[in-house]
Amino acid sequence: MAEGELNGLPASAGTEAPMKERTILLVDDEENILAAMKRVLRREGYRILTAGGGQQGLELLAANEVDVIVSDQRMPNMTGVEFLRRAKVTHPETVRIVLSGYTELQSITDAINEGAIYKFLTKPWDDDQIRANIAEAFQHKEMVEDNRRLAAQLAVANEELADANARLKTLLAAKQHQLSVDEASLDIAREVLHCVALPIIGVDDCDMIVFANAEADSLLGNGVPLLAENAQERLPEVIVSGLQGGDGDVYWDTPNGSYRIVCRNMGQHSRSQGRLLIVMPEGSGHA
Repeated sequence: MAEGELNGLPASAGTEAPMKERTILLVDDEENILAAMKRVLRREGYRILTAGGGQQGLELLAANEVDVIVSDQRMPNMTGVEFLRRAKVTHPETVRIVLSGYTELQSITDAINEGAIYKFLTKPWDDDQIRANIAEAFQHKEMVEDNRRLAAQLAVANEELADANARLKTLLAAKQHQLSVDEASLDIAREVLHCVALPIIGVDDCDMIVFANAEADSLLGNGVPLLAENAQERLPEVIVSGLQGGDGDVYWDTPNGSYRIVCRNMGQHSRSQGRLLIVMPEGSGHA
């Protein structure tokens, strides 16, 4: 019997190869048993490898991708259970079946409990039953492979999700830090403007007063807070006219003195919109 004997159609018989060929390894020291098993399985479309003993079976396993192994129990040099135990170690992904006409139940039961054997079948066999059991073994193998593949895909997806969550967490932390910095900067800027000994007013693009320090409330609001008021209703007309133009100065003469109103558009160095007014006293009046 040639090592690695194959049974099936030649490669040129079909134009399309199956996605994954189902391969079964039959191990028995009796050639007539192997021939009978091949006859039973020849219409199932399997790739069939045969070996006359455990050592030869291990060599075929090392050289081929095998899905299901069916091994006789009573063989010289190495029993079927011993062979399948070794096959489990070297090729744990295979589905292993022991076939025997002898009732060595203890060793076979131990091997089943260890996971070395998937199923125990007896000789003489029923052809339909053995075909059904081997088909079930292939289905079991493919289901395990599908589960393993899905588990790997799930692990990859979970890892990608964890990476995305970590990146999002880092981004949110950076945004939170930036917001804290911006808030602190805003508080400092407000404090600075409140401490300036000149009237300062901020007006948004809807003419609402959004900032006014104490000096502005005193000079332009007669002590009444200007914040959140309409600039056109609370500020002198000459100052309101300055809000309508670009950067520049307007002058305001009052009985108590003359003032230069410095008007600046906001938004050149930030996302702010509106106008900033700084009221500065002048030495003499203007016509």
